[in-house]
Parts: sequence; structure tokens; C-alpha cells
Amino acid sequence: MSGQGANESTEAVWSAVDDYLTGHLLPDDPVLAATLEASTAAGLPPIAVSAAQGQMLHLFALMLGARRILEIGTLGGYSTLFLARALPADGRLVTLEAMPHHAEVAAANFKRAGLDHKIDLRVAPAIETLPKLEAEGAGPFDLVFIDADKPSNTDYLRWALRLTRPGGIIICDNVVRNGAVLDGASADASVQGVRRFFDALSAETGVTATAIQTVGAKGYDGFAMIRVCAA
Repeated sequence: MSGQGANESTEAVWSAVDDYLTGHLLPDDPVLAATLEASTAAGLPPIAVSAAQGQMLHLFALMLGARRILEIGTLGGYSTLFLARALPADGRLVTLEAMPHHAEVAAANFKRAGLDHKIDLRVAPAIETLPKLEAEGAGPFDLVFIDADKPSNTDYLRWALRLTRPGGIIICDNVVRNGAVLDGASADASVQGVRRFFDALSAETGVTATAIQTVGAKGYDGFAMIRVCAA
């Protein structure tokens, strides 16, 4: 079997296992299915988290007892809904999206899900919105999920550290890049952005962190998980 064929076969197994796991552990959810369908119909790129990953985010928020969540990168709002569903009645989620079309699709998805009253969708480049959140006193946040343009990951990390409470958690998606994170000479701006992120994270003394490689319906990638320590 050729290398390409072997890779395709392996990825098919990853996707099949994801289907098996979600089939057993996640009930059918018409609202989430409609969110993905609306995003696809609107031409959004198919880069949302998988159902299993979304449920992991939901569980993290529940375990934290999160009342305030910040999401950097909304896309069509699929991951946003998993997070928002974990909030108590008076909880609040702020989600940042740079692309107006993506935000329009997400806003419709939030309304359909009946969660728009818990979600504050800000439409502008996140690097412009984050200082405004600090000035407004929007934090501190219990949980921050970073899933936006990878070249800006280090900037997002620095703002997340400023806006997260001691004991809070920051999760950053897509940090393995199919193994390309190892390539210091990569011409891919996203790979270099992730590498700068890890350089910055390794220099932080006020955190406890790890990163986990993942495989599944979204291919080979990974999450970084960071706990902000007390000052």
C-alpha cells in the first residue's frame, strides 16, 4: 500500500472510531446538526471542532463551574453552543469573530438554539476587541477557548492570560498541525504561529500547561491546555 493510501486508510479508521464513540456517548442533537448544516450551506469552511471535541469543551466548562467564558474564533458557532450549554442561567459567553459573514451565520444559529441571550457576539478582529474587553471589565473569565487565526496565537495567549481568573483554564486548538509543529523551517504561517505560541507558553511562569495530540474526524492535531496559577 502506498504512503498516501495508508494515510487515507488510517484517517478513515480515525473517523470511524469518532462515529462509534459519538454514536454511543452523544445523543442525536437536531440543533447542533442544524448548526453544521447552516454553516455548510453558507459556505463556511469545514473547520469547526468535531462533536467529540465539542463535548469535551462542554465537560471542561461544567467541571470548572464556569460562569464566564471567552471564545476567540466563532466561525458558525458550533463550539460556542457546546460551551454556552454548560453555563448556568446567569452565565455569559463572549465570542469574537473577525468575519461578518461568519458572525451572521453564527448569530442565526444562536437564535435557533435559544441561547442568544447568553452569548455576546463581537464582530471585529479579536486583537482589536480583546483590549476593549479588558477596559470594560468583561472578565475575569473562567474558561477561554482559542480557535482563530494561528499566526496570532501568541497575542491571543497573552490576552487570555490577562483576562482569565487564577485557577481558570485556557484551551488552544490546532497546535500540532498534522505533526508540522516540528518543522522549524516551515513556510506555513500557521505552523510558525503555533511554534511561537509554544515558545511564549514555555516562558510563562504563572501557568501549568500540557498539550495533547488528537486524532479523529478532524485528522491529526491537538489541544494545549493551560491552568492559570494564583498570583
